[in-house]
Parts: sequence; structure tokens; C-alpha cells
Amino acid sequence: MIFGRNRNVRHEQVTLPEELMEDRDRIAAGLMPAGDDTTGPFDVADRPDAKGYIDLGSLRIKARQGMKLRLDLEDKTQRVIAVTVTAGTSAVQLQAFAAPRRSGLWDDLRAEILDALGTTPGAVADERQGRFGTEVMSRVPASMPDGSPGWNVARFIGVDGPRWFVRGVIQGEAALHPEDAEEIEGVFADLVVVRGEEPVPPRELLPLRPPVNARPVRRRRPGGESADVTGERAPAEAPQLPERGPEITEVR
Repeated sequence: MIFGRNRNVRHEQVTLPEELMEDRDRIAAGLMPAGDDTTGPFDVADRPDAKGYIDLGSLRIKARQGMKLRLDLEDKTQRVIAVTVTAGTSAVQLQAFAAPRRSGLWDDLRAEILDALGTTPGAVADERQGRFGTEVMSRVPASMPDGSPGWNVARFIGVDGPRWFVRGVIQGEAALHPEDAEEIEGVFADLVVVRGEEPVPPRELLPLRPPVNARPVRRRRPGGESADVTGERAPAEAPQLPERGPEITEVR
């Protein structure tokens, strides 16, 4: 039998409704950002091996020498709502949120951050391109430890994933000098997000918990009394950063 081309056959391309698409189809259709095999944050489906990571529930953080973790607690409920990682003279506060299946959150959240900062007296904020795409750089008037006027400088970075969104707020030297932010940006890039299969409303925080066998760091108050580490709320900015919670021992 001889096989030949049938010139009378018409080929049509059919696009599936978005709710029937797989993630790879959404990426091809431009409905979802393409992933990167070398730079995260990653979905747990792409990085299932937890070896070398600190498991905090919805976030897994790759252990680094000299890195310190601090859990940030909600005042009323005392639940963990964020984790702050300090490396050298820089820090990044991390939060993971549920996101819609059909779209990401970062575009809308950036606009909301800019709007909120626009109502803060003296604040300056703008968008710029960074390692993880479009980010928000903010400067909010603040008082220095000696009482002199200064600035609270922060970089808001975010990445949309499959049904999740992860946000980082970078402060310290990495916010003042983004060109020197490789180490703290690496913490964000190595994140693994565990979304889970349970239904969670969009924008709801994904649950965080202390790592297993964590040892709180205790410091002495000026009067000599020992207590779990707490701290004052950061200088007013929008959105407000959570209250500090107990710190976790340094990773060696």
C-alpha cells in the first residue's frame, strides 16, 4: 500500500478551555509564566527531595552556612505567618499564599503595594526589573537608633507558581545595593513551595510551622531577665510587616 498526502483533508487547531488545560498548556498559551529549571522558587513537584532543606510546612528553605531564621507571629493567634531569613547584613521576609488556578497574583499585588505606599507621608516607591522580574523598591521615612531621620528601604519581590504565590521583602544591604544581593536573593531562588491539595481561598496564607527540633534563641533584656526574642514592629510602611517571633538557632 502506498501512503500519500490527502490534499482534501483540512487541519484545524483547537484550543482547550483554560479549566481543562494542564500547566504546560497554560504556559504555551501565555496564561501562566514559564518555569526555570535552575532558578526558583520551585514547586515541590519539581523539587520533591527535601534533603538539605529546612521544612517549615508550605515553605522549604535550603540550609546555608551562617543563615539565621526568625518566625514572625500574628499577635492575636500566635500563628506563624512569615519567616525571616538573615544572611550577613541582609534579610528577606518570606510568605506563601494560595493563588487562583487561572492567573497569578503578583501584578495585582504590586499595584496594591504602590497604592498603599502612595498614601504614606514621605514614602517613595517605584517598579524596576530585578532577578525575579518586576519588583517594587520602596523608601519610607524612619528614625535611626540615635533619633536622627533616615529611611527604611525595602525591595518587594514576588513569583507566581502553580496555584501559589510567594513574596519576599528584602531589607538591609541587599535592599540598599541590589547589585550586592546575590546571597539573600539565592535564599529566595532556592525556595520550594508546598501548596498542598486542600482547597484554600486565593490570597490566603499557606500554613507555616516551626522546623522539627528547632531550638529558640534567647536573649537577655536590659534588666537581666531572659525571654524569647521579640522585637518592635518595623517603622511604618505599607503593607505592614508582621510582628517578630522566636528566632531559630543559626544554621551551621
